[in-house]
Amino acid sequence: MTKWLPGCLGATIAVCATMSSVPARAETPRELLTQAGFVDRDRGVALARINKAATVAGQALSRSPNDQEAAIMQAMANGYRAKLLGNRSEAIAARKQYEALVTRYPRNAEAQAALGAWHIGVIAKLGRFVGRAVAGAQKATGFEALDKSVALGGNRAMFSGLAGLLRLEIDPNDARGRALLEMASKAPTPTAIDGFVRKAASAVLVPLRAGDADATKALADKLLPFGQFAAG
Repeated sequence: MTKWLPGCLGATIAVCATMSSVPARAETPRELLTQAGFVDRDRGVALARINKAATVAGQALSRSPNDQEAAIMQAMANGYRAKLLGNRSEAIAARKQYEALVTRYPRNAEAQAALGAWHIGVIAKLGRFVGRAVAGAQKATGFEALDKSVALGGNRAMFSGLAGLLRLEIDPNDARGRALLEMASKAPTPTAIDGFVRKAASAVLVPLRAGDADATKALADKLLPFGQFAAG
């Protein structure tokens, strides 16, 4: 199965109520996508969460077509589903959604990160030339979007960490990728996904600092969203 990586990103995990007197609240699309991308180990369970996130986001958009949050979550859910299913047409459709989002919301760091991750993730899995021919993936476009996400996202581990991991996934000797991981390993973690990405950055820095290119590349791939399904 082809593994697509449209990227993702900007989700948080729910904190479950522990008191029986407090009714459980519904998980948001962000929470569902974070759980699927970083925690779930069963592909079917992850896919069910992704589909639920897409449905909830779609419902929000039907009520409020200008809901920026819902639009981004719906696009991410569609991209994640394409990746897990290895569906080329859905992956290309997700890329077009991301492109529309960065046009509509050019200063939204998450939209930029998702577009950048899509391009670099496809190249990492299919190669630069095949990725471009089959899906329209372009390295320069991906790097430009990722750099914009870092600039727009503020001092958060998620944006620098994601950009660094993606760069090292395709080139473990990428100096910019190493600098981004160094930054992410010390950056604040205001959301759950920031925490996941900062831990990933710190982990990948170990083989990177030791000069082990193969281990750096493999670990970056494994610790990116949905990397737990790489061998699935």
